[in-house]
Amino acid sequence: MCNVFRASEPLAGRRLSKVTERRTKADWAFFVQAIAASYPEAARITLVMDNLNTHTPASLYEAFAPEQAKALWDRFEFVYTPKHGSWLNMAEIEINVMVSQCLDWRIDNIETVTSEVADWQDRRDKLQAKVNWQFTTQVARTKRKRLYPTMAS
Repeated sequence: MCNVFRASEPLAGRRLSKVTERRTKADWAFFVQAIAASYPEAARITLVMDNLNTHTPASLYEAFAPEQAKALWDRFEFVYTPKHGSWLNMAEIEINVMVSQCLDWRIDNIETVTSEVADWQDRRDKLQAKVNWQFTTQVARTKRKRLYPTMAS
């Protein structure tokens, strides 16, 4: 069993992946650090993510010295999807594509997973495969009606 951390820049067709043995706070913190290192010129990086218990400032402070953790936290704008809104997270969409294209078979070691994910990512990046997001607020209110309460007039 292993974990794949995923970040994508949907309009540029660029993605970052990291395969880890577990999904710990430290693993997530080091992945955030890798994202920051991938965008050295960016003053601020927007990261949309789910509400997983590791996705907190505490994870950064547990992994890094306080000054480094604070600098890293300040470099990002963290946007959390609604609790039952993984369909809003483009990285989740990319994960589903990745699973169907390269991880849809039994793999018994992390080295093979790492290699498969890296090869898939290279292919997708070379194609500059983008996520064509077409889900509007109106469509969401229609298709996900139970998630959008209405006000009685």
